[in-house]
Amino acid sequence: MNSQTTETKDHKPSDSYVQSFARGLEVIRSFSAATPEQTLSEVAAQTGLTRAGARRILLTLQTLGYVATDGKLFRLSPRILDLGFAYLSSLPLWNLAEPVMEDLVEEVRESSSAAVLDGLDIVYVLRVPTHKIMRTTLGVGSRLPACWTSMGRVLLAGLPDDELQARLQGLRMERFTEHTTTDGDALLAHIRHARQQGWSLVNQELEEGLISIAAPLTNRTGQTVAALNISGQANRTSATMMQESLLPALLRAARSISRMMGAPRG
Repeated sequence: MNSQTTETKDHKPSDSYVQSFARGLEVIRSFSAATPEQTLSEVAAQTGLTRAGARRILLTLQTLGYVATDGKLFRLSPRILDLGFAYLSSLPLWNLAEPVMEDLVEEVRESSSAAVLDGLDIVYVLRVPTHKIMRTTLGVGSRLPACWTSMGRVLLAGLPDDELQARLQGLRMERFTEHTTTDGDALLAHIRHARQQGWSLVNQELEEGLISIAAPLTNRTGQTVAALNISGQANRTSATMMQESLLPALLRAARSISRMMGAPRG
């Protein structure tokens, strides 16, 4: 990326927008699993900053303990997790939800996760893996495309229809597997169906062999604020088994967590 993101380019310093802070966040976001360590020049290139500007931000982050360096390569320090945990700790829901999810995993013998919607991605905020040899590498903070995941579809289904269609207009269709829905009208129909039935099942659309079923988590006003899923391997858990055997337990857990957020019983 040789230019600053739209976020930073399209905003000018003002009483309501601190450009230097936005640039600092861009520097943090330039580090990823693909680029865990970067030189000063690489950070500048990734963010569109000058070397001098990138250096000031990196040294500030280093002083605050969020970045470490060996003199040449920079990397995020474990303290950066404080920023994510601040979000999670501000939502006591997850402290309440985890025991429910642990009971769910114990009952169905499959992994369970909770996620929230961020644009056209889902972000994992809690995960309880099953005790099996084969498990995915997803964890808290992982991001996946919402349109081809069960949690993403129930989260998108919770949006007003005009907002849903507006978001989908910016979607770039990708074929992840032979099962991936790549037709826009069909995708919209899947999401609307999830809204109507109150849950979504996605069978190997994002990754071969991965099947999952999800239900919304709602607050006292009925707004969908997160999603809960059960995921498994298609070679041992079929779509029919998911729907007939696991869905009832999932819906019970989702209702239990939703009631903790004030959702009415029903």
